[in-house]
Amino acid sequence: MPAPLADRIRPRELSEIVGQRHLLGEGAALRGIIESGNICNMIFYGPPGIGKTTLGSIIAGKTGMRLHKLNGTTASTKDIKLILEELDTFSAQNGVLLYLDEIQYFTKKQQQTLLEFIENGRITLIASTTENPYFYVYGAILSRSTIFEFKPVDADDVAAAVSRAFDFLRRERSEEIVLEDGVEGYIASACGGDVRKSINAAELCVLSSPVVGGVKSITLARAEELAQRSGMRYDREGYEHYDILSAFQKSMRGSDPDAALHYLARLLEAGDLPSVCRRLMVCACEDVGLAYPSVIPIVKAAVDVANAIGLPEAVIPLGDAVILVSTSPKSNTGAGAVSKALSDIRAGKIGEIPAHLRDSHYGGAAKLGRGLTYKYPHDFPNNYTPQQYLPDALSGARYYEPGGNKSEQAAKAYWDKIKS
Repeated sequence: MPAPLADRIRPRELSEIVGQRHLLGEGAALRGIIESGNICNMIFYGPPGIGKTTLGSIIAGKTGMRLHKLNGTTASTKDIKLILEELDTFSAQNGVLLYLDEIQYFTKKQQQTLLEFIENGRITLIASTTENPYFYVYGAILSRSTIFEFKPVDADDVAAAVSRAFDFLRRERSEEIVLEDGVEGYIASACGGDVRKSINAAELCVLSSPVVGGVKSITLARAEELAQRSGMRYDREGYEHYDILSAFQKSMRGSDPDAALHYLARLLEAGDLPSVCRRLMVCACEDVGLAYPSVIPIVKAAVDVANAIGLPEAVIPLGDAVILVSTSPKSNTGAGAVSKALSDIRAGKIGEIPAHLRDSHYGGAAKLGRGLTYKYPHDFPNNYTPQQYLPDALSGARYYEPGGNKSEQAAKAYWDKIKS
């Protein structure tokens, strides 16, 4: 069985890699390191199919070191030991270059096994990962490595790779392959910056299309069928899950309904209804809050409707709620106030509850001095009378400061008048 097309046409020179100009363009730091020949320990991270493994292989080919390749999903501690045993042999006299794919699957112990040899320079490590290395890679490895982030490839750059794939297939199969207008562009866009996936989609289009009159015609409909939804990169256990959720909430907080709707659509297209509902309610309470208190029950009602009807119709009430939260006035004074109170509690600033506030609804409470001097506010004009509520240890503490919005300023004006 032949290897996938993406492997058969894998670039062998830096100039053949599409995208990653911030790393490999003229004057870029990583390109300079590669061209210098002095390879350091490096970690490549970013989404799958964008050139991490390809670049690692190209770098390995430019050194005089003994190359070993391991994959974190299949390699064992025994595989590591076999590499270490080779360090003192003639074949490894120039050192060992270890390319470790999917390092996030290596256990901490396995990573620690390499540490001593990375530190003394006998092993040079190039590792790749689709997950944020700060979450998954052992800290001591991180401190001895330079981290380079790979980005999804722009559709225009992916289109060049797709065109090269179809040209390769024409030569390899000795067939006349004709593309309907828009095929290359659609594949490049639909695969969401994943070059490998776009190349393999091109191969599937060729394999699945019939030959008519000596010509294999690739229709746009066939491309849409085979590349559908492949642009969605989303893993509920991965770091991109939290990146999208973060962008979703920050867009609502920043009062940008269009951006918030974009991230809502990405989350719902992935079927992640629970995360949307949770972040939406948090944002209503934390970021709108006292500036428009009525938004909280409104958003809760929209969330209840969404969960009752499920997807895909849930997008309608959630879309309404996202627009409402995004366009509402903002205030985080409530969240800030309770955060200050929690900080005091966690710092041990508690104190005893004043005796007049303690429960007095039991026999013997009066003998203990409970509730004797409590003043019932409703017995006084405007339902208010001054008295101490905070413990003595926190007397005078101020947690809540009214925001400048209309709602909180109206409440402030009322209480300033009453309390004066």
